[in-house]
Amino acid sequence: MSFEDKINELGIKLPKAADPVGSYVASKIVNNQLFISGQISIDENGKLIKGKIGKDLDTERGYNAAKRCALNIVAQAKKACDGDLSKIKSCIKLTGFVNSTNDFIEQPKVINGASDLISSIFGERGVHTRAAVSTNSLPLGVAVEVDAIFELK
Repeated sequence: MSFEDKINELGIKLPKAADPVGSYVASKIVNNQLFISGQISIDENGKLIKGKIGKDLDTERGYNAAKRCALNIVAQAKKACDGDLSKIKSCIKLTGFVNSTNDFIEQPKVINGASDLISSIFGERGVHTRAAVSTNSLPLGVAVEVDAIFELK
């Protein structure tokens, strides 16, 4: 089954790959690696998912915010691969940043939202290394940001 078929089977609608709003590129291919810049938590209506996990949002809502970041990662990867996700050999690494309170300790559970989505689409090729990092603030006040590195065929 192709990655596109899997996306359809899961009932996933990929968002439009957003253009960067700063002095960077959304993706960059170096040799056989595809780097995806940090994707922030944006809901299906294009609204920012804002707030601090542990205060404004609970772990489950953080998980869903991280899942939305991963959808944006897949959209950016598809755009970088000229619409052909079959060019992806594997996901190498995700790095997740969680806007959380000082006493919040479930950052890995939040970033599982991104990891689970990548694994559900790419299967064994979606198995990756990861970091889940707490931060006291993220751009535009969003709850989660995730970046990715993929290996290309």
